[in-house]
Amino acid sequence: MKKIFQSVGPALIVAAVVLGPGSILTSSKVGATLGVMGFPIVAGAAVLMIAMVALSARLGAFYEKSLCEELSDRLGRPVSVLIGTILFILVALFQSSNNIALIAGLEPMLGDSPLTFEVRAGILVGCNLLVIAILYLMRDLYRFIETGMKILIGLMIVAFLINFVVVMVKPRSFVPSESTTDLDWLALMGMIGTTFSVGGAFYQAYLVKEKGWGIKDVRKGTVDSIVSISILGGVTAIILLSSWRVFYGQPGGVQFSNVGDVARQLEPSFGKSATVIFCTGILAGGLSSFLVNALIGGTVMADSIGKGARLSDRWPVHMTTLALLVGMAVGIASLFNDKSTVHLITVAQACTVIGIPALAAALIFLAVQPEILKAKIVPPLVLLLAIVGFFVSYELAKITSAKVYRKLNPVVGIDSAKTGVPNLLANSKNESSE
Repeated sequence: MKKIFQSVGPALIVAAVVLGPGSILTSSKVGATLGVMGFPIVAGAAVLMIAMVALSARLGAFYEKSLCEELSDRLGRPVSVLIGTILFILVALFQSSNNIALIAGLEPMLGDSPLTFEVRAGILVGCNLLVIAILYLMRDLYRFIETGMKILIGLMIVAFLINFVVVMVKPRSFVPSESTTDLDWLALMGMIGTTFSVGGAFYQAYLVKEKGWGIKDVRKGTVDSIVSISILGGVTAIILLSSWRVFYGQPGGVQFSNVGDVARQLEPSFGKSATVIFCTGILAGGLSSFLVNALIGGTVMADSIGKGARLSDRWPVHMTTLALLVGMAVGIASLFNDKSTVHLITVAQACTVIGIPALAAALIFLAVQPEILKAKIVPPLVLLLAIVGFFVSYELAKITSAKVYRKLNPVVGIDSAKTGVPNLLANSKNESSE
């Protein structure tokens, strides 16, 4: 057990960023609308994530250079810059959800009255400045992040597990009936995307180098991937099943647009304690992904332009700071005006169409190079699952592109019930938190 614990590290950091507010919200929505049928979907996504993270870890351990440098040497600098830019835009824009999660997790625990805009903005500015100070002042940044993520992941596990036991033991306040809430397909795709996060898997190769692992540590990387991503899938499943128990089959259905709404709706049935516990998990999730999410975009962007890939280098820190500031600005703007982020979120989703399959393809490309195949570093099963993961990400990208197109080109004056085309812009607030 001690050896397993010592082997866990890089992939746990990846799990920490994936287990953010988006994962909490989407799994809650899927549990409320799909029920226990969502469980095998979580399990399948977790298996694909384990394979992709294990693949990335082996690439990081084998190659002397970073992934973007390897791509630059083999395919040219423009390809490397494209990968870095796509990932940076996604991270910078969606960093706003981590900012909003801090407020969503705090407000239900601070009373019934919502915080003023000034107080909310002040909290976000203070938190971001603190994180930026840590970036520049902490000498051994990787060790600090790994230790912090272990603590926050542990806190999340305890909080959501206690919440799960409470909601399963206490009787429902209603007689379950066939769910009257339509399945939120975007939430289902979001849950798959947050559990099977190719961007997070891509960053695993960088974390392995920060850890100092080489070829001799491949077994550690496998244990790290299996244990850490299993924790990710397990916590996601617990949240989904908790939501199924509380919300599925509730007369009239349920509606929640953010993680704070999920917590508030627990209170009537299970009391203030369940709300506080759930919000504690939300805060841990938001904080755990807060820094690492920005680090992914900042590090890969700096690496893609040839400015360094280690946390000890200056450019990754500078670019991470930029990602934090953009995320904070978008988060504050969304608190001031709910409609202000619609266009930015739409652009981010459009980038996902190109980005996620491209990242998966880049990992697979590096995994089939002659030196890798000769050394037999990547097991055939891992490579096969990674290829399956690429096709899954491609299909998700196709569906997302269709929804983005409908957002940018809404059908005006036509009854959506007749056409089957939902008014997605009307739901942009709901979707922006995913």
